[in-house]
Amino acid sequence: MSASDEPTGTPSADDAKSPRVSRTSFLRAAAAIGAAPLLVRGGVALARDRGTPAKPLETTPQCHDGDEPTVEQIEGPYFKPNSPLRSSLITDSTPGTRLTVTGYVFSRTCRPIAGALLDFWQADDNGDYDNTGFTFRGHQFSTDQGAFSLTTIVPGLYPGRTRHIHVKLQSPGQRIVTTQLYFPGEPRNNTDSIFDARLLMNVRQAGPAREATYDFVLDAPGGPTTPPTQPPSGTWAAGTAYHAGDVVTYSGSSYRCLQAHTAITGWEPPNVPALWQRA
Repeated sequence: MSASDEPTGTPSADDAKSPRVSRTSFLRAAAAIGAAPLLVRGGVALARDRGTPAKPLETTPQCHDGDEPTVEQIEGPYFKPNSPLRSSLITDSTPGTRLTVTGYVFSRTCRPIAGALLDFWQADDNGDYDNTGFTFRGHQFSTDQGAFSLTTIVPGLYPGRTRHIHVKLQSPGQRIVTTQLYFPGEPRNNTDSIFDARLLMNVRQAGPAREATYDFVLDAPGGPTTPPTQPPSGTWAAGTAYHAGDVVTYSGSSYRCLQAHTAITGWEPPNVPALWQRA
């Protein structure tokens, strides 16, 4: 799902051709977190993108199946596996303009995807990546309503690129999708050879900070994860608190825990490479 690169709220011709997310599913997902959805700059966003409106809110788009999957892009040279499980990449003393990115992960049939892995990484305020540690790196999982929230800063610039945030996504049991998110109105958007307007976020100023929204669409089943009737044999069990280094078996294979977490259905070892590594 993309937003227009224009500075006003007027949709462009390209926006008119952008895929639309389900009215029914988005209303259901937004209601679960107390947000009223609306259409902003041709993309689906949260009501807080407008603040208190002076006129009735615009309606969300009608539902249709077959939404196009989120555009994939190159991984780039700075990805590191095994990032920390966290939704905030900053501390109170982190320099830079605060940025909150929220949205949903949907299937092509307009259904929210629960337990989807989202692994984010980006440059710091100076345009540098931390290649020795995990500063500005972290992964999380979408909620039962398919929602995610990332707290970070606006990334700095480095030669040859416009501002962007990297992300890898994986619906439970499906392949990994790698892409990047972009900021509207950036001068370098027109000169960056990798930039794709379909990956523009909706961004607004919120005092000294910024708030952005973006909804991902994956070519994968959506909706709540249903436990199998006959679970595979092994020592892994939902509800168990695992620690880094723990070893379990699942469906005949052994896995080593990479990040401390409490297991839930949908996070079985083969499905979440950020949490489990095959031993």
